[in-house]
Amino acid sequence: MLPPGLLRRPLAAAARLCGARGRPQVLASLATGPRQNNGIFYEIRTYDIKPSRMKEFVELVNKYFHLRTAHSELVGFWTVELGAMNKAVHVWKYDNFAHRAAVRKALANDKDWQGKFISPALTCIEKQHNEVAYLVPWCQLGKPSKEGGVYEWVTFQMKPGGPALWGESFQAAINAHINTGYTKLIGVFHTEYGLLNTVHVIWWNESPDHRAAGRHSAHEDARVVAAVRDSVRFLESQHNMLMIPVACSPLK
Repeated sequence: MLPPGLLRRPLAAAARLCGARGRPQVLASLATGPRQNNGIFYEIRTYDIKPSRMKEFVELVNKYFHLRTAHSELVGFWTVELGAMNKAVHVWKYDNFAHRAAVRKALANDKDWQGKFISPALTCIEKQHNEVAYLVPWCQLGKPSKEGGVYEWVTFQMKPGGPALWGESFQAAINAHINTGYTKLIGVFHTEYGLLNTVHVIWWNESPDHRAAGRHSAHEDARVVAAVRDSVRFLESQHNMLMIPVACSPLK
């Protein structure tokens, strides 16, 4: 049970976030907080691939994933270069849960998809994991200014309380990095299913070295340092990965 004083502060923060958009929202609980004003959500799928089969798996994806994207929108598909090994991450957009259910039913009945991709791909996969996440209210899904480059996937495990508790501080830290100009924000996602109070942030950089130089400069920027110090009050852990888009990924 939160003390009354602590309870009022996150609710006030949530009210300011909602009010800034001019559309009041009702908070169902402190665990969720404000969201986008529609039913759109994103399914994040993470596959651990057998080391000896990674090349084969990527070839299957690039050859047959047009069969999968005929059913619903793929946001991006990446393999992980640093921060993990033999891992693939892909993100799917759905209008609502009924839309996802209809897509899954259609895929189960798609003989080409099942035979050409699923059957051989399953022999390459060691483990599968999925999450459902919403874009935070102050973020729209972005795209890089050009093709090429690398993506950084940063996962923040926040303290319980949701965006109503840590939303303003987290947004300030993200904006401080954006304002340095060295990186491009693609999206900020807050989990609804999976490990709760998890935030995934996707950044785009021209190259790993460009990202390293930008981070070095950002850490010497007083505005970034102040914003990060404020936001880490709500942080429990952090993990990041450097990812390379596969050939069929819409985000390249």
